[in-house]
Amino acid sequence: MDKELIINALGPEIRVALLENSVLTEIYVERQDESNIAGNIYKGRIQRVLPGMQAAFVEAGLKQAAFIYVDDVLNGQASPPEGVYINNENTCFEEEAVGLIEDNGPISAFASRTPRPDRRPIEEVLKEGQEILVQVARSPIGSKGARLTTCVSLPGRFLVLMPSVDHIGISRRITDESERIRLKEMAEDMRTRSYGYIVRTAGEGVDREVLAREMEFLDNLWNDIQQRYQEESSPALLHEELTVTLRCVRDLLAHEADKVTIDSPAVYKTVRNFIEKFMPRLGNSVVQYTGSEPIFDAYNLEIDIQRALKKKVWLKCGGYIIIEITEALVAIDVNTGRYVGKRNFAETVLKTNLEAVKEIAYQIRLRNLGGIIIIDFIDMESRADQEKVYNTLQEALSRDKAKTNVLPMSDMGLIQMTRKRVVKSLPRMLCEPCFYCEGEGMLLSRRTVCYNIFRDVCRKGAEPDSSGIHLKVHPVIADLLLGQESGLISMLEDRIGCQIVIYPDDNYHLEQYEITEVR
Repeated sequence: MDKELIINALGPEIRVALLENSVLTEIYVERQDESNIAGNIYKGRIQRVLPGMQAAFVEAGLKQAAFIYVDDVLNGQASPPEGVYINNENTCFEEEAVGLIEDNGPISAFASRTPRPDRRPIEEVLKEGQEILVQVARSPIGSKGARLTTCVSLPGRFLVLMPSVDHIGISRRITDESERIRLKEMAEDMRTRSYGYIVRTAGEGVDREVLAREMEFLDNLWNDIQQRYQEESSPALLHEELTVTLRCVRDLLAHEADKVTIDSPAVYKTVRNFIEKFMPRLGNSVVQYTGSEPIFDAYNLEIDIQRALKKKVWLKCGGYIIIEITEALVAIDVNTGRYVGKRNFAETVLKTNLEAVKEIAYQIRLRNLGGIIIIDFIDMESRADQEKVYNTLQEALSRDKAKTNVLPMSDMGLIQMTRKRVVKSLPRMLCEPCFYCEGEGMLLSRRTVCYNIFRDVCRKGAEPDSSGIHLKVHPVIADLLLGQESGLISMLEDRIGCQIVIYPDDNYHLEQYEITEVR
């Protein structure tokens, strides 16, 4: 499969697009005022301990207070600079967790959320005012603050250093058993302290000297972070994760993409220097874009991005899916739309559902949807058809790097799934609630507004000395009251015994109106 990274860095934001066979499959956006802070390390201070939630709020210098769960506090206590290095018997880190390294965020040794048998209550572990070294496990999303962990992980190109876990792991994507053994023995032999290391997918086939250099670099980086912890006063940023451009180059180039095209000369130079230092054999993979039109226009990506913000997505067969993003979950509805099939209803439904499955998997990855996802497929009576749709969805999601868990289709035709959420979804990143409907997504109908006005005028009535009533409304409502609903105005004038004068005002909200008596 032909894969390419397109980086648009000319402008106020940085956008990185991953193309597979010239089709946009992933988009990453980073802005100066709301960067992804997952992976950043801070010296924080405990603001408030919540025994009922077994969590605590932490002041880390962010816009809103971050939080940490008791199971994310290393070995039942805050992580001091020197750390308390837990061994394999005490940690719940499992080999399956190694797959998390392919995400941009840090690995948490306590990511399973299963309470540890030796867990102490949060009020015994953390105290208000206590200083603590923490890493952002998940960036702020919506109204939720950043989630923190004291189990630090520092990703490099080939290795991830976990100074608080005495464990050597190999990425699950390295499947050759002899290579896994070679890498594990090499890492065990090279390390000089009881730090934990994960060999990333990119480490496959890498020789000892390269891994040794990166191990030394990561060790020195951790020593520097510990030194800064001693010197800085809280709250303070101790270590900042790479920019979205360098993260994508580090994580996607070579294994997810074969080429990088960049429009900004400055960013091109930065990426070239980064590659020469860490990935020299890939130096020829970076190209500077010199075209006259914007780079995303040249690759026809702007249309795909706008399409990824729409609720309705049409299928080639004529059906469509509706994607609704709520605070708690994402709901996806499948409909036959204009597709009427050729032979029978069951075949029509199955074909629509199968086509929807591929589009849903694509949209979930492109929009970076996470958390709980509920998919309402068109009802299928055949159990074999249900299994076919379920298996097709599993296969389509297998290309997604984010961890997913999919349950079989229920009797109601619903599939429930979860997808690891690290950063904001694309719609939440690029959009904001409508100031007109205030995020409700619905407005009162025009006729409803007219009837509300009728009832309000009747409720208030008119004083005996009143010469009339002035009614200020949105122009659309004024047209309706003077036209199709003019009978309402006549009925009101008879009822209150005075004239009603309507004044359209462009500054009024469609649902807004003002009733004023004139004396």
